[in-house]
Amino acid sequence: MKSEFVFRVIPIFREVWGNLRNKKLVAFYAALFAAFTTMAFAQGAGTSFAAVELSGASGSATAQTQVSTQANTDTTYSFQGASGEIRITKIGTFPCGKQPKQVLFTPDDEYIVMPLLDENGFDIFSLTEKKVIKRINPPESSKLGFVEGLFIPEKNAFFVSQMTTGKIHEYSYPGFEYRRSISTGGTWSKFMVWSSEKSLIAVSNWLSNDISLIDYDTGKVHRKIKTKLAPRGLAFTNGGKSIISLSFDSGVIERFDTAAGTRSNIIEIDKAAMRHIVLSDDGKTAYISDMYHAQVLAVELEKFEITDKTKVFNNPNTIDLWKGRYLFVSSRGPNNPVDYTLRSPKDGIITVIDTKDMSVVAKIQGGNQPTGLDVSNNGKYLCFSNFQDQNIELYELSGE
Repeated sequence: MKSEFVFRVIPIFREVWGNLRNKKLVAFYAALFAAFTTMAFAQGAGTSFAAVELSGASGSATAQTQVSTQANTDTTYSFQGASGEIRITKIGTFPCGKQPKQVLFTPDDEYIVMPLLDENGFDIFSLTEKKVIKRINPPESSKLGFVEGLFIPEKNAFFVSQMTTGKIHEYSYPGFEYRRSISTGGTWSKFMVWSSEKSLIAVSNWLSNDISLIDYDTGKVHRKIKTKLAPRGLAFTNGGKSIISLSFDSGVIERFDTAAGTRSNIIEIDKAAMRHIVLSDDGKTAYISDMYHAQVLAVELEKFEITDKTKVFNNPNTIDLWKGRYLFVSSRGPNNPVDYTLRSPKDGIITVIDTKDMSVVAKIQGGNQPTGLDVSNNGKYLCFSNFQDQNIELYELSGE
């Protein structure tokens, strides 16, 4: 089985290597290859090569949603809310570093942070100046692979994860002064989430198929929880006593007891590719993006069962709630038939779902592969990144 794995991997990496345009990517893909082969020989047939989510799903949605998206002449989208018209007005499109994987508003909404998958750090965009004002280079930045960010306001802290090193780097905020780097003890570390009740940071480790629970004060791994293949999105629930993990490769939603590290619930969907999760304001419902089936799921947490689902455009990535009701969903668009890491044949879509009935109320035209997405803390702005275009788009939200 090990030789079969290598047989499957080698041709694909040969193709990727042949497509390299940037010499810096050599180290990046070399690290990827090393991680895969290490995991393959450590786990044998248990490793799934489908766990490659550099810029999209390993299996694209088979059915493409037919989308007709028209902006008004002033690039304003509108729909009728519960108590009036809601308007989404474009402020502009702004350049940034290569492959912006995520966007995050700072707690004071003064800046937008963009972890860059194919650059040596993360960019800082000023909402006042409407431009990138700084690139921050964490330790080992030459290894690239910056994926996600996490603000912890009560600690005046910002973390950025780096897949290629299995580390998360801490900075102060305000100021973005470097504090420390913490090893997760996992391989290909991606998403991070914070529990204030437990003072724990949870990190999903894509290739080692586990979650690291890290004590903030000591920076030590408190516990590792084994998951299904390629964990991605995470959410603490029940005051940090439980954590939900999304398996991208196994197509399951798992809930674990954080104290014991044991699984208490599981939802399985055939061929699904779970990616991102957000919770309703009351903590009773989880909304989850499934890239393979191009849908967003509503999960009732007490019974831990799917109660509703909504079809969106191809390869939905990041999701976020606005006003506790409207869910913004970034969809990359269909995979490139030659190589999913290349530009998509169609630009992506931002879908707006009214979670009251899970209906689609608006569609915003994106660029090539909209990936990262965030709504500002004050509810005034929407930002998303176009992964292949090296830019972000900023919108003003108003109404209701």
